[in-house]
Amino acid sequence: MAEMPTIEATSRKGVGKGAARAARRDGFVPGVVYGGGQDPVSINIKHNVLLKALKAGKFLSTLINLKLDGADTRVICRGVQRHVVRDLPIHADFLRLSENSRINLLIPVEFQNEEEAPGLRKGGVLTIVRGEIELKVRAGEIPDHIAVDLSGLEIGDTVKISDITLPAGTAATITDRDFMIANISAPSVLLTKEEVEAAEAEAEEAIEGVEGEIEDGAEGEGEGEPEAGGEA
Repeated sequence: MAEMPTIEATSRKGVGKGAARAARRDGFVPGVVYGGGQDPVSINIKHNVLLKALKAGKFLSTLINLKLDGADTRVICRGVQRHVVRDLPIHADFLRLSENSRINLLIPVEFQNEEEAPGLRKGGVLTIVRGEIELKVRAGEIPDHIAVDLSGLEIGDTVKISDITLPAGTAATITDRDFMIANISAPSVLLTKEEVEAAEAEAEEAIEGVEGEIEDGAEGEGEGEPEAGGEA
């Protein structure tokens, strides 16, 4: 299971705009923790701590250990409000998760046994279309990575999601097509002009497809809670 980052927080006694403004003046970002069959709790997180976590990237798809008043709480961030001018965080919402909660997370892909790929030994180039795959996983069993074995692959071979054995209890969130993870292409010096143009067009199409999925996911972010009892 991937190691969870820890963020420390304290309970906030006051509620409403006045208490939130006071927290910000003191260098905190106000927030709330909800869900998990418990009452919502208003919290404060140090501004610099939250800002550092946001700059690290993928904050909305990362399982977090929220140490609230010293007690560990497994959460995922469901939204961060930012200042309209300064673009700094001014509020954050966190959803509690149990071991069996199912969430959507981006899991990194690890390519293995490159030395065992004949296509690469012949000078082929590994083109990575997806360095991460969005999977529906149990909060208590999040894989560190998805392994892709390149053994035996020749120039022109592709790796698709159907070629990968996913960890038990996980499933790809994209189910309507057998999408590409990577391919081994011939080095440009061995390609004709027409072949280079065709390869570039194929790569651009694949990248546009990934960007479209990211934009669609961003539009739907925060529209609902993940399944419980079983991937935010």
